[in-house]
Amino acid sequence: MASDVYFAGLRAREPGQSTATKVRTLFDAAGLGACIDPGAPTAIKIHFGEEGNDSYINPVFARQVVDKIREYGGRPFLTDSNTLYLGSRADAIDHITTAIRHGFSYATVGAPVIIADGLRGRNYREIEIGKKHFSRVFISGDIAEVSSIIVMTHFKGHEVAGFGGAIKNLAMGCAPPAGKQEQHTAHPLNVEGRCIGCGKCTLVCPREAISLTDGRGTIDRNRCIGCFECMTVCPEQAIDIDWETEIPKFTERLVEYAFGAAMGKKTGYISFLTHITPDCDCVGWSDAPIVPDIGILAAQDPVAIDAASFDLVNRQHGLQATYLKKNFAEGEDKFRGMRGVTDGYRQIRYAEEIGLGSASYRLREVP
Repeated sequence: MASDVYFAGLRAREPGQSTATKVRTLFDAAGLGACIDPGAPTAIKIHFGEEGNDSYINPVFARQVVDKIREYGGRPFLTDSNTLYLGSRADAIDHITTAIRHGFSYATVGAPVIIADGLRGRNYREIEIGKKHFSRVFISGDIAEVSSIIVMTHFKGHEVAGFGGAIKNLAMGCAPPAGKQEQHTAHPLNVEGRCIGCGKCTLVCPREAISLTDGRGTIDRNRCIGCFECMTVCPEQAIDIDWETEIPKFTERLVEYAFGAAMGKKTGYISFLTHITPDCDCVGWSDAPIVPDIGILAAQDPVAIDAASFDLVNRQHGLQATYLKKNFAEGEDKFRGMRGVTDGYRQIRYAEEIGLGSASYRLREVP
């Protein structure tokens, strides 16, 4: 059965058409008020952006969702989980500090920031799901405790998953480091003859699994945790993955974690198709967008909202002088245009297969 996905464009010629107003309108149009249990805590799952990144969702827009949840009787808080890799969000102290520096203060968003897996990522629950790769998954404790979640997602590219949308936001974002590591089972490989010995990969590796030997990077696969940070920073594409055998399994594990995060909860989704960058907001920069800004979507189905987001991006004409290398024409796959070996739509196919939602959708435009 097709799910309803509500869409608002970004054109505005008067105050009543502001982006903030559209977020509130979409919340109501998609029926997200039904996800709120009056008097109970409601998690707003959002990415606060890595230090140096500026493409995360504007906290002013998060404030609109906070206010709507309170209007429906809920008790909102903003949340995310600690990262597997080194960076500005690896423990709750740095994570909250980064969130505040990026504008997610109480004065701006009107709700507290709570890191769901605790100080060092050890607050989590085991959730039984009985799927192909996992019989159980680890979900961050303060997300596992709530009955309702509103997932706010910046839709963008991803170097391995193809794209990062609502499904990935649930999967990685609601998992502690132990759960993230279970999903990241694919290990990168050295590509013969490409390494120039710059050492950037050694600086970002959270497990010191990469060393320079005779002026070339070498990966210790026994220490590697598969976080892919080395792939992101390598200027010569000297690090790769066995895409044919390892990445399909990675994608399916990611989707099963999303299933576990959403299972038994009332969930709503708001996705921003703006500043659609090549990379996840986990990187410490924001590259130029690969297509023009499109708009905002809202739905109660994570699979449908990702399917609609994927299609809307691919309907755009790709922008020149960006990370996009091919597939510039309307209707062509922009994510494969950046990274030809990725298969982002596998997320959607497998998510529908295991019952997370529907890949079929009806796009309903709101003013």
